[in-house]
Amino acid sequence: MKRKVLVVEDDAAIAKLLAYNLEKEGYEPLVVKDGESAVALFRSRKPRLVLLDLMIPKVDGLEVCRLIRATDRSVPILMLTAKSGEVDKIVGLEMGADDYVTKPFSVREVMTRIKTLLRRTATDSPAAGAVFQAGALVLDAEKHTVQVGGETVALTGKEFDLLKTLWTARGKTLTRDDVLERVWGIDRSADIDTRTVDQHVARLRNKLGPEKKRLVTVKNVGYRFVGEP
Repeated sequence: MKRKVLVVEDDAAIAKLLAYNLEKEGYEPLVVKDGESAVALFRSRKPRLVLLDLMIPKVDGLEVCRLIRATDRSVPILMLTAKSGEVDKIVGLEMGADDYVTKPFSVREVMTRIKTLLRRTATDSPAAGAVFQAGALVLDAEKHTVQVGGETVALTGKEFDLLKTLWTARGKTLTRDDVLERVWGIDRSADIDTRTVDQHVARLRNKLGPEKKRLVTVKNVGYRFVGEP
């Protein structure tokens, strides 16, 4: 069965180009031109990946991203944006996008990014049923929940992925570049400030309350998770 890719793009020429290349690569493209239709089709067809333009009618791309993440935190979202500013990129990532491509883009690059995101999702799947516990902190990878002292902690998709990534590194210190690559799928050459990692760690610590001590800053390097601080 072909893997379905939802393409949300209001430019007919770009949408046609993406659909053609997706079909050529063996995917089944589902094409819509506005945010309202995107959300409805996502819920009914459950695609394996979402290719999402930022500037679309009715409901913009950031809101579509937020609505998708409210129901599914695991499906990869690749954002297409004509905006190249760092702030726009960070906002998109914080809303739950996994990666971004700035217009005008190379179709080959988009196809490569799609393959990378789907491969990473498949690689993560064996641990999908794992439950991790350290003190009063419990992370259930299958249910996609985190609890502290029996109380559920409301995390965004990226905050959950960040905690899981640091936890499963088994005490190893991860640099900010490592985190960007593992959590956001962005390689070291990407033009984005690593402060977005610091911002996510700060918010995550705030939500974990007494268990925030498990997220340790390694000065001038990055972060690590400790099971018994």
